Amino acid sequence: MKKQLSLLLGGLLLASSLVACGAKGSTASTTAAASDKETAAESTTAKEGESKAEASSNSSDFKAQILFCGSTSLYPIMSSLASSFTEKYETWDKVDASFPKENISIYVAPGGSGVGVKAAVDGTADFGMLARDIKDKEVESLGKDYKSFEVAKDALTVSVSSKNPNADKLENLDTATLQKIFDGEYTKWNQVDSALSDDEIHVYIRDLSGGAYEVFQKAVMGDKEITPSATQSASMTELATNVANDPNGIGYVGFGAFNKANKESTVLKEIKVDGVEASEEKILSGDYKIQRPVMFVTGKTITKNEQAFIDYVFSETGYDAVVANGYIPAFSK
Repeated sequence: MKKQLSLLLGGLLLASSLVACGAKGSTASTTAAASDKETAAESTTAKEGESKAEASSNSSDFKAQILFCGSTSLYPIMSSLASSFTEKYETWDKVDASFPKENISIYVAPGGSGVGVKAAVDGTADFGMLARDIKDKEVESLGKDYKSFEVAKDALTVSVSSKNPNADKLENLDTATLQKIFDGEYTKWNQVDSALSDDEIHVYIRDLSGGAYEVFQKAVMGDKEITPSATQSASMTELATNVANDPNGIGYVGFGAFNKANKESTVLKEIKVDGVEASEEKILSGDYKIQRPVMFVTGKTITKNEQAFIDYVFSETGYDAVVANGYIPAFSK
């Protein structure tokens, strides 16, 4: 009964938090769970040299809830870690004896990178999740206590469905051609290359609040605008599914979403951009140009219990969660 009440109260808090975040889609909410047999793994944060002494804790105003809001790309990683952390410790005193015996509540809400930063600035979320570089004006808005934590490296793979009749012939597209496809100048595949079919091209993109939209605009489109006829997707997973299910579709599918979509069978075909493939090696070297960091940010002083969860994110468990979701970890085990 006590656990059911905890879950109910947690759900009510989450609902109000999601309204504040402006999040869309499903969320991960985890409250009390079992097992305190293991101790917290040693870990490193994304920003070297940042001292844990900066973290503060005051039992009189201890906040048992932590809210992450924003990027749909980081969402599945943080959601799984929030779940495993609460299952492992259940209450905060099991994480650290100096913490009060309160149920751990870590909420993770998707909504897009822009929404995440705004939530962190407004204080409606403790941490904003991004899948793009943060802008100078956003850093300024977050203030003197701004901190960022890069969890993973991602790239946008230019992908078509494996069912596309031209899939075997589409090996490489240069930037100029991609611009003409995504701005709507080319509407049929045989305009890209006369050897391709006469079928229509269907363009798929992330919605305008997503970090991927800004990354692709900067790396590929430049001063050209994406066609208004492009189908917007609420998440990267949805975008991958939309492209995979449309034989004439093309879209910029995140590296992690691409790998997860192809885990069981090949449903997406990647196309090289300017002769460079979106491989782990080419992403890490910087040779593949359509790439981005996946991270979370805050503008407030980090509490001791928040630091404990951040340490967990950057532990071996967090590393494995990043890999399991198809991304490249931005930190070592």
